[in-house]
Amino acid sequence: MTQRLILIIILLIFFPGSDMANPAWMERCDDRSRPNILLIVSEDNGPELGCYGDRQARTPHLDALAAKGVRFDRAYTTYSLCSPSRASIYTGLYPHQNGQVGLATHKYRMYDGIQTFPAYFREAGYRTGVLGKIHVNPESAIPFEWRDIPSDNFKRVRMMDYVTKSESFIKAGDEPFLLMVNFPDAHFPLVRQADGLPAIPRSGNDMTGTLPFVGVKSARLLEYTADYYNCLERMDILVGKLLDALSASGKAQNTIIIYLGDHGAQFSRGKQSSHEAGLRIPLIIHDPRLGNKQSRVVNDLVSVIDMVPTLLDYAGIETKKAFPGESLRPAVTTGRSNRPRQYVFSACDGGTSEFFHPTRSVSDGRYKLIRHLVPGMENPDFRLYAGHFNSHFDGGTEEAELSSADDLVREAYQRYKSPPEYELFDLEEDPHEWRNLANVDAYKKVMKKLQEALKSWQQTARDPLAEPSILKAYVREMEEVRRKYPDHSYQKDTSFQWKFHDLFREWVNRENDNIQGDMK
Repeated sequence: MTQRLILIIILLIFFPGSDMANPAWMERCDDRSRPNILLIVSEDNGPELGCYGDRQARTPHLDALAAKGVRFDRAYTTYSLCSPSRASIYTGLYPHQNGQVGLATHKYRMYDGIQTFPAYFREAGYRTGVLGKIHVNPESAIPFEWRDIPSDNFKRVRMMDYVTKSESFIKAGDEPFLLMVNFPDAHFPLVRQADGLPAIPRSGNDMTGTLPFVGVKSARLLEYTADYYNCLERMDILVGKLLDALSASGKAQNTIIIYLGDHGAQFSRGKQSSHEAGLRIPLIIHDPRLGNKQSRVVNDLVSVIDMVPTLLDYAGIETKKAFPGESLRPAVTTGRSNRPRQYVFSACDGGTSEFFHPTRSVSDGRYKLIRHLVPGMENPDFRLYAGHFNSHFDGGTEEAELSSADDLVREAYQRYKSPPEYELFDLEEDPHEWRNLANVDAYKKVMKKLQEALKSWQQTARDPLAEPSILKAYVREMEEVRRKYPDHSYQKDTSFQWKFHDLFREWVNRENDNIQGDMK
């Protein structure tokens, strides 16, 4: 400390106007002051963890992490599908702002020139690494310097590799590191046991019920529910082993740990929807440098667009670029955001031509408004889940299973199939969104307030689908692609490109080439 003080004094004398004389600059240049960051992302699971109150969950390691860190109770993704959600995590932008509005495996891609957090960290001198899939196009825009297990690994092969390879990376150098570990659980197809994990898997008979938002209980769905929790238990065990490896490395006391899910579970009314079950995610942050001061639950509305500002803040990386999100570091430190978000927004266009059904949503934490942008369009998700379009949809609710459900649940599924333009829910009284209040007179003021908030956000955030002509062209292209390329056959056409991509990019950048501004 004395040597640093002497150096600052010398710089002040000989370079009085230089940034080098700024103690903050000195701190950023001292690797010992820059924390490591371990970013853990799990697939296709909402907050079905013990620390979030789920009694069927067996997640002791994540529960322990939440107990000594900060658990965000109202965290959301921007889009309940893998590629768009992950693009928001990488860029700090809404999907329409970075271009990744659909699945990477279906040739959707980000706009050219979009910068991602691995690039910021490499430029700042961090060692950067990633395990697991990236699932965003182009992958060259996600420039981790080290990568392993590049596949989606949905077969859950050699699961301990996520731990051993992470351990090797963590120990590989003395520079500060950023490591992103992407676990494949709990993505469908669900795997009951892999590499002996969990040691005692559960079956449907061990379940007290299906996931609450499913609303239907059958022997078949109970088996899928059991395997969903088996996947989460396996993921939790591996997270525990990963954190043990971090501790054994001697670097845990200077490593920020962030855990989040990319979006909700792939059951009916979950993934690919604008319902809470698709959008609400678990988020835990632990800063070991704060000791016991950070053990708390934060109820502020937060979004995955807050990830990039948070990561940059912890690393002391400065950029002139403005983001629509905000760092969560103040909330971790004090329990309250500097500028608490009044609303959280999302989009979901379906992700492929076959799944296309554009929606937007806004929530103030108590009330939630979903707008279906093409009134009268049937939601293909109902059919995809009910008919098990592929193995990823096997946990969907079948129409025959609905016959045993109560009237409220059947009405909700009918609305899921043929939605009205607006759906309004009271999340406090109806957290699983069974009762649509959009046409209830007592909620007219709430409805108007959220409609205005959604419209304002679409304008400020430059949402292309707020422009009728672009929405019309988008719908027309999806219809044409479905006719020309049935069953997603465009995936095999090397010349295929989405036409709307350039149209979206032009609209987003029309007023600001840097996609800057307050878009919260």
